[in-house]
Amino acid sequence: MRVLVGYSPDERGDDALALAALAARTMAAPLTVLHVHPPPWPARGPGSVDAEWVAYLKAQAEEALAAAAGRLAELDVPEADVTLRVHAHRGSGRGLIEVARDMGAGLIVAGSAPRGRRGRVAIGSTADQLLHGSPVPVMLAPRGYAADPPGRLARMTLAYWRRRDTEGPLSAAAELAGRLDVELRLLTLVLRPPGLSARFHVPGGVLDRQLAQAEEDLRHAAGLFGGRTPVERLTAVGPDVAKTLGTVDMLHGEVLACLSGQDGPLRKVFLGETAGKIVRAAACPVLLLPRGSAARAGGESPG
Repeated sequence: MRVLVGYSPDERGDDALALAALAARTMAAPLTVLHVHPPPWPARGPGSVDAEWVAYLKAQAEEALAAAAGRLAELDVPEADVTLRVHAHRGSGRGLIEVARDMGAGLIVAGSAPRGRRGRVAIGSTADQLLHGSPVPVMLAPRGYAADPPGRLARMTLAYWRRRDTEGPLSAAAELAGRLDVELRLLTLVLRPPGLSARFHVPGGVLDRQLAQAEEDLRHAAGLFGGRTPVERLTAVGPDVAKTLGTVDMLHGEVLACLSGQDGPLRKVFLGETAGKIVRAAACPVLLLPRGSAARAGGESPG
């Protein structure tokens, strides 16, 4: 599996590099660092461009990639495993998608928008483009991740809800968890019904029925692994996504995986409403899986 990381010479780029280096080292995977810059401005005359602008872009790209190479050396990523690339595109996220297709990447890593809270993921223009069209899984590093990265990834928690097309993404999550050498945990968030009735627990009421259905769905999902791999199952209850997710223990080195929304195209990442709330509330890196994705040939698959 080839890992592609988008890099800019700022905190966001350092966060993405720290997470990508950790993933690449764990999987013994080649790592490509990509710096996306805007295309040259057209100048007077057919086919001509502003030479000064082109020289500026080249110098900026070389400086950015030199900084990335130095940082990766500090992160103990072998130089032989690293490829440095530059790509021109008006949208950095779409540029990453183009290069991912060209090189056959299996994972794209990016950082959080600089305006976000430390320890959380803020979705800027780059992440937004990735989360609405990437053909491969996208992993986002929270802001400030590079300041205290874990020595290794510890666990992958998959925010799971049962629907028609979950078996493929579940299979893909299991493969990635295996490659990252982490245990897989299945998590379902059960939101209490709104209104006065939510204050009272009535045996056999709506909340009990929701919990019973969630636990049955988790048993079904865990059963797809055929009993060969123990899978922890967890149901969390709360008033909304952010507060409910906040009650769930997360390890230093946790990765929270989410399914793409059902309204998006098959085989592409599409950030749905619930997944978007989870991404913004998570206090760890977040992995978005393409809709209808499945384990690659030769990978481990549940069932």
